[in-house]
Amino acid sequence: MSSGEYLIRNMTFPETETAIARAKGEGWNPGIYDREAFYAADSTGFITGILNNEPIGCISAVKYGKEFGFIGFYIVKEEYRGKGYGLKLWNHAMESLRNRTIGLDGVVEQQDNYRKSGFRLAYRNIRFRTYGTGESYTDKHLLPYSNQLHQALSAYDRKHFGYDRDEFLTKWYTQPESKSIIYLRNGNILGCGMLRKCYSGYKIGPLFADEPGIAEEIIYGLLSKVDKFTDVYFDPPEVNAAALSITEKYNMTKVFETARMYAGDAPDLPVKNIYGVTSFELG
Repeated sequence: MSSGEYLIRNMTFPETETAIARAKGEGWNPGIYDREAFYAADSTGFITGILNNEPIGCISAVKYGKEFGFIGFYIVKEEYRGKGYGLKLWNHAMESLRNRTIGLDGVVEQQDNYRKSGFRLAYRNIRFRTYGTGESYTDKHLLPYSNQLHQALSAYDRKHFGYDRDEFLTKWYTQPESKSIIYLRNGNILGCGMLRKCYSGYKIGPLFADEPGIAEEIIYGLLSKVDKFTDVYFDPPEVNAAALSITEKYNMTKVFETARMYAGDAPDLPVKNIYGVTSFELG
């Protein structure tokens, strides 16, 4: 590590804009309005590394209750890589999540490095690209997010994410330039999907559904809310065969993949009902 004062501390909310900008610079295409929801998830979970008063790196270590945490936004400016600054950030983040199961979505090439910190591969998440249809589409079961549905949606989300993230969901589902669909049948939520504006196109996430047909209806409903030929991305787990069948049916294009890894006991999630992860940054 080169000389100079290196300080690691929590970010303020305005500083999270730097993390979003770094993610954009890496080609990760974050959502334009993500940071309010991210910060609502855990205001102590965003960490910056500052060398001689210059922010040179960031990482997030977001806590969900006392049992789980998720790491993301692990980025060091290119000219400072390989000098130990990133490792110090990493160790700080891991320490902040001590005694929790920790998840991450990492690029495949970094799997060996993550294994050194005790992470094990659970499955891969595959990013696919499709396009908006701009077509009018309605169905009596497809409803937008509302305050009246929030409590039931939060409970449904907990079944698929594994942990409570109520404050995050409130911000996530009310982002500007976003669209949501909740699939309701006989008063019960059987699926949900959220489409948000990103720096390039849109992303769908989360996308949870009790049945493949419900997932397909939600996807089609969300694509109808986007102009024709506009890029739309979503990230199904590779282990969900029904999700991959939908991508084949609609000739979606694989863009890249991440490795979902856990340190500690992996949560027992109903992956066959997970058609799209919420985000690579927060799980």
